Amino acid sequence: MTYRQKVLFVCARNKIRSLTAEQMFSGSILYDVRSRGIAKGARIKLTASDVGWADVIFVMEKRHKRLIVREFQPELVGKEVVCLFIRDIYNAMEERLIAVLRKKLAPHLLLPRPETNDACTDEPMGSAV
Repeated sequence: MTYRQKVLFVCARNKIRSLTAEQMFSGSILYDVRSRGIAKGARIKLTASDVGWADVIFVMEKRHKRLIVREFQPELVGKEVVCLFIRDIYNAMEERLIAVLRKKLAPHLLLPRPETNDACTDEPMGSAV
């Protein structure tokens, strides 16, 4: 059995950016994905268990990373937290947001094909952005 990397996407409310990223990779043969939010009103609030579960954590803004580092230091040992620098100006599953996510995630993850969102056809890094 092949190991699937555990990827966690985090934004403020887990309603647009991180949720869109999770949906882009849902069903992937390479990744187990989750999305969470850090705000009190988040759809699904980030917990220590989520941070402990993840192999890599992608945050949308620097303030998200600062909060995670401050609140979950013990669970972060040996984990990479990557800031994507994506502002909260999009709608869920908006084409522009998906394009930005693809561009920012390409150096880090194999991307699903955009036309099918078929996780069984993951592309080499950076292609079809």
